[in-house]
Amino acid sequence: MAIDGLIIIDPTGRPIVQTGFRAFSSSYPLLHIDTFNNAVAKAKRAQDIDPVLYVPSYEMDTPSACCHVEHNGLKFLCPISGDIDPLYAFAFLRTFIEILQDYFGDVTGPSLKDNFDVVYQLLEETLDSGGHPLTTSPNALRDIVIPPSLLNKILSVAGVSGLAGSGAHGVHGMGAFSSPIPWRKAGVRYNTNEIYFDVAETLKAVVNKSGVVVTSSVLGKIEANSKLSGTPDLLLTFTNAKVISEPSFHPCIRLTRFSQSKVLSFVPPDGHFTLMEYRYSPAAASGTTPVTGAPLTAVAQNQTQVQLPFLVKSAMQLNETGGTFDVSVTSRLSTRAVEDFVLEIYLGESVSSASCNAGSGAEWSYIPSRRVLRWSIPSLPPSSGRWTLQGSFITSTGRPRPSRSIQTTFSLSSHLFSALKVDQLKLSGETYKPYKGVRGRSEGMIEWRVDWIG
Repeated sequence: MAIDGLIIIDPTGRPIVQTGFRAFSSSYPLLHIDTFNNAVAKAKRAQDIDPVLYVPSYEMDTPSACCHVEHNGLKFLCPISGDIDPLYAFAFLRTFIEILQDYFGDVTGPSLKDNFDVVYQLLEETLDSGGHPLTTSPNALRDIVIPPSLLNKILSVAGVSGLAGSGAHGVHGMGAFSSPIPWRKAGVRYNTNEIYFDVAETLKAVVNKSGVVVTSSVLGKIEANSKLSGTPDLLLTFTNAKVISEPSFHPCIRLTRFSQSKVLSFVPPDGHFTLMEYRYSPAAASGTTPVTGAPLTAVAQNQTQVQLPFLVKSAMQLNETGGTFDVSVTSRLSTRAVEDFVLEIYLGESVSSASCNAGSGAEWSYIPSRRVLRWSIPSLPPSSGRWTLQGSFITSTGRPRPSRSIQTTFSLSSHLFSALKVDQLKLSGETYKPYKGVRGRSEGMIEWRVDWIG
């Protein structure tokens, strides 16, 4: 089971960087690029493109497939062939994008072009000639591939090397892989010892025409930024660890300790890393599992779903030349505001224009390229009443065929759907007392099913 290679293409469909594909002919990567560009040209919307594309073979006995993801307008293609799980390729693509973010910050076309040498070195170190992932830990890679900086570029042009032994992630004088712990450098020292935890949760839900939540799920992630000297051994405890289900961990976590007492025991990597990911389910957290096959009452079904922070109501009508709509949103929160609220309605291919009244404090726009009406409210204060969007749209040809769903996105500061709380952080193996910072935030994507009358 191996990956054939990696291709990065710009928004125009032209390749920026690609691996050597030494085991294949020169036309092999071009087939995958053409297949992806043809799929983009045929799709009306970007979300209509399948994440795994079939690629016919003209030279090989077996066909291949193209796994692709998008990041900042760049498309990352991963050709695969033979008996391989596409999830294997997607996991590598995600890891490689995180490595690029760790090196360059904002991963864009210009940043990759300005650092071709670093990108190709990273490709050589993270993926061998046989298509198997190698070194993917950022701390180990930084000892092999020096991160780009203005000083390094000047020294490289001047022909001077070997002077980049320290960086922004602490001072260390050891060589690559000198540490007995693969994910942590040896001899790291900081003047101030601190570690920060960002707990982020994402809600995805679907609401039917009656306003009942049909399905909902919350995916959580704990990001950490460690600036600790030496080799600290940490113990992180939670006040309500029972809300965590289906967790996945960074390799530094001791799995036996978590399975026994629901605490995180680990020696952290240096710098930014993802400590763990998890799923939150109200039914699993409360211990109420419905009987298989038994119908649920409305109250029981409501208890098994995540409570939404706002309510959307709509009245939609269609006619031969367009349609009218009246959409309202009401916050259900009493102590905090819903931030960055955005509502989008796909009006159909034949729509030529739209006219709306969004009220004060809100903005609306019609995006012709996507045929989408967008309504944005920077902040929905708690108990602020109803916000309404009223308007109409006109079609150029034929009867309109708008989407029967409304898409909404939002964010909440200092709030977690699971109410997960960090209790305390204990350190052993070192004599100092670290500073601990914890921050929580949530965001969500909710689909509201609607009916168009007429």
